[in-house]
Amino acid sequence: MTLRVLAAMSGGVDSAVAAARAAEAGHDVTGVHLALSRNPQSYRTGARGCCTLEDSRDARRAADVIGIPFYVWDLAERFDRDVVQDFVAEYAAGRTPNPCLRCNEKIKFSALLDRARALGFDAVCTGHYARLSDGVLRRSVDPDKDQSYVLAVCTPEQLAHAMFPLGDSTKAAVRAEAARRGLQVADKPDSHDVCFIADGDTQAFLAERLGSAPGPIVDTDGQVVGEHQGAHGYTVGQRKGLRIGRPAPDGRPRYVLDISPVTNTVTVGPREALDVREIVGERPVWLAPPPDGPLECRVQLRAHGEVYDCTAVLDGAVLRIDLHAAARGVAPGQAAVLYAGERVLGSVTIAAAERAAV
Repeated sequence: MTLRVLAAMSGGVDSAVAAARAAEAGHDVTGVHLALSRNPQSYRTGARGCCTLEDSRDARRAADVIGIPFYVWDLAERFDRDVVQDFVAEYAAGRTPNPCLRCNEKIKFSALLDRARALGFDAVCTGHYARLSDGVLRRSVDPDKDQSYVLAVCTPEQLAHAMFPLGDSTKAAVRAEAARRGLQVADKPDSHDVCFIADGDTQAFLAERLGSAPGPIVDTDGQVVGEHQGAHGYTVGQRKGLRIGRPAPDGRPRYVLDISPVTNTVTVGPREALDVREIVGERPVWLAPPPDGPLECRVQLRAHGEVYDCTAVLDGAVLRIDLHAAARGVAPGQAAVLYAGERVLGSVTIAAAERAAV
């Protein structure tokens, strides 16, 4: 069946090949590049991002080679509100957000999909590495590039109008195909870090927007061991940049264990104190029937992170996850994504994590 497909083209190799495959499959494809900044040069420079002027030009050249219509849509205001401001607010509240996950949730499969559907398109096509068939979301065949984790916030209704043509391919194969198709982005480097932080300095980005707020750094006994310039500049599990005045009694490095925006306090301690055995998740999104009892499955706690065996129990709108082995450095604000084998079952936002006994 021929579909009217809107291909989101970031200017990178993955979205270009995804659009080309959709067109080659016989679909009526239109390419669109999302302008996400009022001043593209204020975001990342060079060929590593997805928001620059050169990225939009790369996307346009790829569309010309594929032979599809191409447009640029301005979603800068929506992106700033739903992704950038959310990112800042989450850090200010002592949580650790994932902006790529939020972009998928609020921009690509909400704002973009809503506009596409209003214009008569049947589906939105992206270059994500994940497999989607009959409403079932699965991991990509390329484990190193799998992006099912950041797609797990999408609802079944949204995924019903999504298309991921790269899920059955490896990155190396996609680059080789791009070269065969004559796409100039075949060797373009992948984007890294946070696209809207030009130099990758998250602490400086947050300090510019939230200001300086000096406060204490304390150990697990409550003893002050240093001073910070803003609790929002730290994340659970962080080791570098703590600026602690004196070493721990045992001489071992210390890590951020907790961030309290109410008291403006950062708590540090030994690495093993980061171990977590129980997680409380909120705002569940189910891509499979919600469990009516204890669910034995696996959970992934960060993009490209380790996967843990667990038992999940749904209690109203709260999901309690009991890890069979301790996970390290789990931070509120991150996503916990449940899997049965390669299939995504659902996701929750981590509200709290209970540390294992040290």
